[in-house]
Amino acid sequence: MKKLTLYLLVIFTSGQTVLAQEEPSLSPTISLFTGLMNYQGDLNPSSFKFSHSNFTGGIIFRKPISPLLTIRAGVNIGTITASDQWNRDYLQQRNLNFTTTVKEAYAGLELNVFDLSTKRFTPYVYGGIAVFHFNPWTRDRAGAKTYLKPLSTEGQGLPQYPAQQPYQLTQLAIPFGGGLKFAINEDLAIGIEFSQRKTFTDFLDDVSSIYVDRSVLLQAKGAKAVELAFRESEIPTGRQQFPAHGDQRGTPSEMDWYYFFGVTMEFKLQSLGGLFRNNRSVPSQRCPTRF
Repeated sequence: MKKLTLYLLVIFTSGQTVLAQEEPSLSPTISLFTGLMNYQGDLNPSSFKFSHSNFTGGIIFRKPISPLLTIRAGVNIGTITASDQWNRDYLQQRNLNFTTTVKEAYAGLELNVFDLSTKRFTPYVYGGIAVFHFNPWTRDRAGAKTYLKPLSTEGQGLPQYPAQQPYQLTQLAIPFGGGLKFAINEDLAIGIEFSQRKTFTDFLDDVSSIYVDRSVLLQAKGAKAVELAFRESEIPTGRQQFPAHGDQRGTPSEMDWYYFFGVTMEFKLQSLGGLFRNNRSVPSQRCPTRF
């Protein structure tokens, strides 16, 4: 009986040791993200260009539910901007531009290829659902900052154009992307990540479909709306007369996208005090837990 009790005690102790070694790999983590943000739409047909990007930052929360599968949530804030000066040659004379701050929160699942507690690195992919807020603006001829939505530059919300509905400044998006993480020690990992956001709006840039009648826009929204709806006249070689109602201004069949590219620093919430300590060797029959 004593031998059996001792045997069970050894098994229990061994099991506790294994669990103690496995638990860190399932500990919640927090990551700091910094990098670049870009947009693709009517004013920038390219998917990502470093020269047209702006700095962005965010925080990522992770809670592993297995060594390979993680619940992930995060917040990001950044700026996107674009101009027809960067556009295809035949669109440059349109002379539109915009800037907007994008604030987003998202949640989803992340899938790792390897268990980072037993490997030094792992590729990963993730996807989920996001909600984001934007508010496009530009500068008028005098240099004054002017928000575009209230101007109804394409007749949004005017009774004469019932098909042109106002766009919402808070929208849903589908975030997805991937990256590569490297374990520095059992508390810290660094990574590189690229991700995309498929939106359901064509108005990140306030450009989508057609020009509306100048006189209607002038009467409803004033001279500022007319000025910023049609900016080709600001270029000496551009058209000087406001386009006719129905002339193409954008491409409504293609929704806008925005992108993130940057680096991450991930550390365990329970180990903040040991963030920069050296690797510790953990005696075990398994590989040491690195993260």
